[in-house]
Parts: sequence; structure tokens; C-alpha cells
Amino acid sequence: MAASGFQNIFKIPELKKRILFTLALLIVYRVGVHVPTPGIDAVALAAFFERAKGTLLGLFDMFSGGAFENLSVFALGIMPYISASIILQLLSVTIPHLERLTKEGEQGRKKITQYTRYGTVVLSIIQGFGISIGLENMTSPGGAPIVINPGWEFRLLTVITLTAGTAFIMWLGEQITERGIGNGISLIIFAGIIARLPQAMSNTFRQMTSGEMSVFLVLILVILMIAVVGVIIFVEQGQRRIPVQYAKRVVGRRMYGGQSTHLPLKINTSGVIPPIFASSIIMFPATLASFVNVPWMQSIAAAIQPGNLAYELMYVAFIFFFCYFYTAVTFNPADVAENMKKQGGFIPGIRPGKRTADYIDRVLTRITLGGAIYVSAVCVLPSLLVSKFNVPFYFGGTALLIVVGVAIDTVAQMESHMLARHYEGFLKKGGRVKSRR
Repeated sequence: MAASGFQNIFKIPELKKRILFTLALLIVYRVGVHVPTPGIDAVALAAFFERAKGTLLGLFDMFSGGAFENLSVFALGIMPYISASIILQLLSVTIPHLERLTKEGEQGRKKITQYTRYGTVVLSIIQGFGISIGLENMTSPGGAPIVINPGWEFRLLTVITLTAGTAFIMWLGEQITERGIGNGISLIIFAGIIARLPQAMSNTFRQMTSGEMSVFLVLILVILMIAVVGVIIFVEQGQRRIPVQYAKRVVGRRMYGGQSTHLPLKINTSGVIPPIFASSIIMFPATLASFVNVPWMQSIAAAIQPGNLAYELMYVAFIFFFCYFYTAVTFNPADVAENMKKQGGFIPGIRPGKRTADYIDRVLTRITLGGAIYVSAVCVLPSLLVSKFNVPFYFGGTALLIVVGVAIDTVAQMESHMLARHYEGFLKKGGRVKSRR
């Protein structure tokens, strides 16, 4: 990595301003994580979550960056926004009005974003109400009630507080995407996971010194983490390059075209979206069920805890679905084939038009299968580590995939800013960081 690459960041005023703006908003988010929701006994809540580590509540807490464990104003995190985005994307395939909006460019995207905000507020109200009722029925392992003064006043206050917190996080994410660097929503999740790293390292060291984990097991864990990070970087940068030839054409006295190039198709086109979406889909009903003190609801919540077969099967199934779904939403082979045809490009041995679109679609379907298998294999790793070796949950593959994937995308955007202004990037020529976009 070029040492001058980081120095060049501060030579570009716009890039410097964007990075500082992003860091400032992430700091605001991390401060809000520690602002508690009124009416909660913090000691009883901490004792309850100490017992809930390694469960679905622990997974929810990981995505909220510790806000759920503290039951802060940001306790719901960004998951209601992600759930609303999933619902809108699914509906855009079946509802003609939403489908038209997706094709109307900037104005259509603004309208869909507005619908997503409304959906976020509705889901936040539902989740906030369910959590408030569940908290009233919860006690610490010692029997102390978590809610000091239960009742409708507490429920309404909790719903308003948690909904406002999620709306504020949503606003922070949109501001980072628009005026900062990187994808705001992904960076908020990224910041939450990174913030838990010191605690994870401290817990691991404590378990090692107390004899709960052997030095050999910790060493294996570190090697495994490094190997998983290496695999993630390798696959995320992997491409299937389809050769494309452009025919020669004469315009005036000049001849254009005739060059050979390629169409790059990423192995994992959907990036970190599938595990985030899959976790959000599973966590929404499971979290509500865990707070409702009804036997059959409790049995459902227990069945879909991380490490259980039902949870793992659902998780893998949703990852496969969203790998294919998000790839289909973001990459249209018919449009690519049409653009190639208009520019005089063709794939050797394949006729332009529909045959080219079918060929690209077939290749994309095959490599997406490999990408889905890779994402699933990386994301089931945490459950195996938790159930077999009792290690901190956030050492798992889901967190690593999100952290590495978001870091690659953010660095790629920073490098594009530097290269656009004729500065040297982070890597030398031939080793450029490729963004998913």
C-alpha cells in the first residue's frame, strides 16, 4: 500500500471535507448509543443481557452497535429502515406503480425513498410497542423488574423515543451517503461492529486468563479470522470477465472502435446486502416473539436462535434469495446487451440483442450461485464458533463480511476521488481497489 496514498487524502479539500463530515456524524451516532431510554433499570437490564449473549438478542445488539443492550434511544438501530427497504424492493417487482417509479430516474428514487421513510416509522412504532410490552414482563436473573414504572405512559414514551431514534439514524445515514464518503447505512452498521471490537478482545483475554479458553484455541481463532478476512477480500475482488469486441466504424474522416475489452461480472454482485437483509427478516418477528410471554411464541423464538438448525437453514435460504434478488434488481442483462448493441459491441460467438442478454444472464446466474455459497459459508461461521467453542459472538463471519465489505467499498470511493484529481491511489497500478458500484 502506497504510503503517500493517505497523505494525498488531505491534499484534496473536497475529499478531506467529506471524510471529516462522515467521522463527525459517526461520532454523533456513537454518542447516541449511550443515551438511555427513560424508565429502565440499567443494572437489571445489563444482568438480563449478560444471560442473553449468544442468542438472537445478541445478534440484534451487534447490528445496533450495543444500543440494544443499553436500551438507548438508538436501540432499534437501522434495522427498521433496512426492513422497509426490503419490503419496497419486493413490492416494486409486483406493484406496477412502484415498478414505474424505479424507472423514472432521480424523481422516482426520491419518491421511493419517501415511501421507505414512512415504512421505517411504521415498523419502528410496531417494534417499539412490542419491545415496551416485553420489557414490562422481563426481570433480571435476580428477579428485579427491568421497567421501574410499567404502564401506558412508559409504553408511549418508549415508542416515541425508539421511533425518533431510528428516524434520526436514518437521517444520519442519508446525510453520510449524500455529503460524506461511502454508504451511510452500511457505515453505521460498520461503526457499531468496530466499536464492539475492544470489548470482544477484552472478553477473549479474560476467558484465556481464567482458563475458559486455551491459548491454543485463541491462536486458532486469530488464524481463522485472518484466513476468513483473506478469503473475503479475495472473493469480493473476484470477477468473471466476459470478452467484448467493438466493431470498427467510420465517422467523418476518423475510424472508431475495433478494440477488445471485457464486461466484468463480480462473483458477489450483491456485496454485504444479503446477510444484512436476511438477519433483518429473521430478527423482526423473532425479537417480538422473544418479548411476548406466550408459550407458543416463546417456543418459536427459541427455535430460531443462532446455532439451531432451523435458524441456520432459514438464514442460508434468505441469503441465497437475496443474493439472486438483489443481483436481479441492480444488474439488468437486457439493458447491458442493448447498450452494447447500440455502441457496436458484441461478445465473440454470440449474436447481439436477446442472445447476448441470455448469455450474460446465464453466466451471472452461475457465478451468483458461487457467490451465495461463499456468503452462506462465511456467515454460518459465528454460530459454529459460539456453539462449539463459546467465543464472543461478534468474532463471526457475518460481522467480518460486513466490516471488510464496507471497508473495501469506502476505500474504493476514496481512491476514485484521488485518481480523478491525478493523485496516486492507495494501491499501485495493477492493484486497484474495485468497488461494487
